[in-house]
Amino acid sequence: MKKGINKSILFYVVSALFLIASAIGLTTGNENTMAIIWLCLGFSFLCLGSTHKKKENNTDDK
Repeated sequence: MKKGINKSILFYVVSALFLIASAIGLTTGNENTMAIIWLCLGFSFLCLGSTHKKKENNTDDK
């Protein structure tokens, strides 16, 4: 495994930030469409993080 910042962890952190922003947007009720977009972005980054983590695990085994 390489030293440095793990990209999958960064994807997870960004995903958490998007999901928190979405939750805040949904609870305030100002702009629900933007909150749904933030929610979709959060889940997209969550999928990217898990895919990148799986890819890293497969390359470490070889």
